[in-house]
Amino acid sequence: MGATLRGRRWTEAVAGLARVEEGGGGRTHLKITITAEVDGVRRDYTITFSRRGARNEAVGFAVARADAPGGREADAERLSALIRALTGKRPRVYRMKDGRIVMECGREHLDGLARYAELAEAIGRWLEETGR
Repeated sequence: MGATLRGRRWTEAVAGLARVEEGGGGRTHLKITITAEVDGVRRDYTITFSRRGARNEAVGFAVARADAPGGREADAERLSALIRALTGKRPRVYRMKDGRIVMECGREHLDGLARYAELAEAIGRWLEETGR
C-alpha cells in the first residue's frame, strides 16, 4: 500500500479535489487539495495554479506550513516528496527571506496531476478556460 521515496515513507493520496476560484482582477486560479500521509503525518496539501507572464504559463505554488509536525522544513520535505511521487518531477523549492518555504510547480506537474480521475476534469476545464 505504501512505498519508499528517497527514504520518505508515504502512502498514496487518499483524496484529491480541484476547484476553480476567482482571484484578484477577475483572473481564475486552480486550487488542488490533496489529503495524504507522508512519514506518518496526514494532512491536506494545497497547490494553487495561476497563469503568469507574457506566455500565459500555468504556474503553481505551495507553501510549507510552520504549524505542521516537525516544522516548516519537515513539511517542505514531505510536500516535495508527495509532489514528486504524484507527478514524477520534483518541484523547485525556494526559501524566502521571511522564513517561508515555497514550492513551485510548472505545467509538467499539472499534466502529471491530470492523470488522476479526481482532478482531470477540473484541470482540463481550467486550462481550456484560461488558455489563449
